[in-house]
Amino acid sequence: MTIVVAAGGTGGHLYPAIALAREFLGRDPSTKILFVGTKRGIESRVLGHEGFELVLITARPVMGKGLLDVLRAVLSVPVGIWQSWRLLEQRQADLVIGVGGYTSPTVLVAAALRGIPRVILEPNAYPGLANKVVGPLAQRIFLAFESAATFFERQKVQIVGMPIRQEFLEQELGSQKPIKRNGRHLLVFGGSQGAKAINSAVLEGLPLLSSRVPTLTITHQTGEGDYERVREGYRTSGVAATVVPFLYDMPAVLRSADVVVARAGAMTIAELTACGKPAILIPLPTAIYDHQMKNARAMEAAGGAVVLPQADLTGVTLSEMVDAIVSDPQRWERMHQGSLAMRRIDAGERIVGECYAMMGVTHDTNQSFRKAGG
Repeated sequence: MTIVVAAGGTGGHLYPAIALAREFLGRDPSTKILFVGTKRGIESRVLGHEGFELVLITARPVMGKGLLDVLRAVLSVPVGIWQSWRLLEQRQADLVIGVGGYTSPTVLVAAALRGIPRVILEPNAYPGLANKVVGPLAQRIFLAFESAATFFERQKVQIVGMPIRQEFLEQELGSQKPIKRNGRHLLVFGGSQGAKAINSAVLEGLPLLSSRVPTLTITHQTGEGDYERVREGYRTSGVAATVVPFLYDMPAVLRSADVVVARAGAMTIAELTACGKPAILIPLPTAIYDHQMKNARAMEAAGGAVVLPQADLTGVTLSEMVDAIVSDPQRWERMHQGSLAMRRIDAGERIVGECYAMMGVTHDTNQSFRKAGG
C-alpha cells in the first residue's frame, strides 16, 4: 500500500501526520509513506530526521497575507494540482490523507479527480481554511475536537482525538512523577518556530526564578531566529540551561520535564496530556479564530494547566507561576492528574482502522494489504 500525506507548514500539522504514518507502518511495515510539502514549511527540515520521504510541490499560504500574496497563491493552485496529479499517478497512491496547511487542498483535489480514497484530519477546535475547503471532497473526516464537527458533513465525521507519536507513551503512567533529583526541570518552548515574547519573559524572570528555585534546571527551545539572543541571555545571567533552536526529540525532553511553559496549539495540548505534564500556557494572541485560547482554557478547566494571556506576560509573573507549581508537591500532583484526565492516546489506531475499513482492505502480517473478498 502507498499512502500520500499532505501536511506541513507548522508542527501542529506535521507531527499528527507523522504519528499517523507510524501507526500505518506499525500495522504493516511494507507500507510506503510519502509526504507532500513545500520548501518553506517545517517539513523540509523535520522529515529527514523522522525517516520519511518528502516531495515538494508548488503551494502558497493565503491566510494573513496581503492582496498580492493571495493572488500568487491562487495562481499557484492549478500548478499544484497538476504536480499532485502526476505524483499520485507515478507513485500509484492507494490513499491520500490531508492534515491541513496550504499543500493539502491541491493534493486532495487531485486525489478526488483520480478517484483515490481520501480522508482529512483536522487537529484544531476551529478548522483551518484548507480543511473547510476540501471537506466536501473527503470521504472521512477525523476530528480532534467535537466543536469542529459543525463545519463538515456530519455523516463523514468521527471524533477521535489527536494522533500522537508512541514515543510519548514509552513510560508507564506510574513513572509520570517528577524525576527523583534535587531540583525540578522546566521545559520552555513556543511551538516549532519559537516565541519571542515567551523567550523575553523567561530571560527577564531568570534572576527571580533562580533565587527562588536555585536547583531548577531548564531546557529552552528558542526558534531559529531568537537562538543567539536567548543563549547569550542565559550566559550573562549565569543560569545553566540547555538552549536549542529546535527540539527534534520532543518525546524524550517532554517526559523528563516537571513543568512546561508553552503555547497552546492542539498538538502541544495532546502531547502534554499524553505525558500528564502540568503546564503554564501562553496562547498565541494572533492565532486564527483564537483557537489557542480555546485549547488552553479546556486544559485549564481540566486542572492540568494555568493560562497566562500574553497581554499579562511579564518575567516576574511567569517566574512566580513556575515557582508556585514546582515548589508545591500537592499542587503539582493535582495538575498532573488534571493533565492526564484529558489524555487520549488511541486516535491513530482508530483512524488507521477506519481507513482500512473504508477502502475495503483486510490486513494481516503476511501481506501488505488485500481487498476484502480478494
